Amino acid sequence: MIRGSAAVLLLALSASGAAPDFRLQQIGDGVWAAIVNDEGLAGGNAGFVIGDDGVAVIDTFQDPRPAQAMLDEIRKLTPLPIRFVVNTHYHLDHVNGNDVFAAAGATIVAHRAVRAWMRTENIKMLDPPVTPEKKARVQSLTLPALVYDSHIDLYLGSRRIDVQYYPGHTGGDSVVWIPEAHVVFCGDMLWKQHVPNLIDASTGAWIESLRAMRLAYEPAAWIPGHGDPANSQDVVTFQKYLEDLRAGVRREQAAGKSGDALVQALLPGLKSSYGQWGFFADYAGAGVEQTARELSGTKRLPPTPER
Repeated sequence: MIRGSAAVLLLALSASGAAPDFRLQQIGDGVWAAIVNDEGLAGGNAGFVIGDDGVAVIDTFQDPRPAQAMLDEIRKLTPLPIRFVVNTHYHLDHVNGNDVFAAAGATIVAHRAVRAWMRTENIKMLDPPVTPEKKARVQSLTLPALVYDSHIDLYLGSRRIDVQYYPGHTGGDSVVWIPEAHVVFCGDMLWKQHVPNLIDASTGAWIESLRAMRLAYEPAAWIPGHGDPANSQDVVTFQKYLEDLRAGVRREQAAGKSGDALVQALLPGLKSSYGQWGFFADYAGAGVEQTARELSGTKRLPPTPER
């Protein structure tokens, strides 16, 4: 197990002078977070835990190249085998490096829904144009080999890793708690100062999950799916974004607005409060539309996996 004070290491995939895809930050004893550059190849935050007899990785980025870079950095820290990868949800920016770690011997672990949705629902996550090559890549993603429904404990010798299902972001999200180190990897159940992707979200359930998580994981260092390492106040702030969004949509629906008129009615207020957040231009308007469909009962969600 790696001991010592917190450290930060900037990683690039080449010596070209381009911004690094992620920075590796030690959060606790043997616990590291890989915090992405929003403009790089990595996509969503990841991390890893070094235990007595192996390593567990949390998420694998949106591209195999930064995944390989993270594996190379793990190898500089420890020769222990890569025992597990936990995919916190199925979205492409968190699973497209699975191949790299599966080839290194890892068992991939996730909620049951992740295995069901990874090769199908991810088609809608592709940037246009959706070419046959992009579809083929999604349809060849390495699937979880070990799935669970509500909770699973993983062990690296004496080190326990608690993997818990919470509803909200996709319907198949895992939160990864390392109790010995008081660190919680939230996947996309938490976004720090970033507007979330709500394409699969049930925001009412998500708000309740955030409340439950704050009770379950305090005190803790919180690693969001997007954004810098967080604290409990950041969880409250993100929860308020979802609450403000739902309240605004309800208000404008009650006033008879729908479609683009509803979006345009809400965007100025959201921009005033949250316009400085990352991904505002990408997701704020779409989030209003998706929440309106959720509250009107017309939103399409991924189908419940068959047992």
